[in-house]
Amino acid sequence: MTRIAQQDQAPAWMRRWLWAAGLYNLTWGAVVILFPHLLFDLADIERMRYPQIWQCVGMIVGVYGVGYLVAARAPRRHWPIVLVGLLGKVFGPVGFAIALIDGTFPLLFGITILTNDLVWWIPFGLILLDAARHRSAPRQT
Repeated sequence: MTRIAQQDQAPAWMRRWLWAAGLYNLTWGAVVILFPHLLFDLADIERMRYPQIWQCVGMIVGVYGVGYLVAARAPRRHWPIVLVGLLGKVFGPVGFAIALIDGTFPLLFGITILTNDLVWWIPFGLILLDAARHRSAPRQT
């Protein structure tokens, strides 16, 4: 194994979490694209006038899924993908909280925050911590 390959070798749990995130995001994105009113109907809130906007959100989530699958191959090397994903998973709930406070969305709409965002905070944070520690560790020659 080359020195670079050894340096990029991350624990298997990281690759598994990123594979799961990738598959989850691809699935969620596809569902939103194919059935843009589904979440609104389940939350018993008014359907959007322009569902194409929500479908674009589904496309963006799906693209993140592709990024996570790429990052799963070498989490330490592809830490910027994980960082961007974590930022979205932090800012998404912030945006939801604002919408909840101003009455735009009901609390039930926030169920997606659990599976789309919160469940990924710890593993993504640990992957980033590992990448930072790995990058600051002295290199063996």
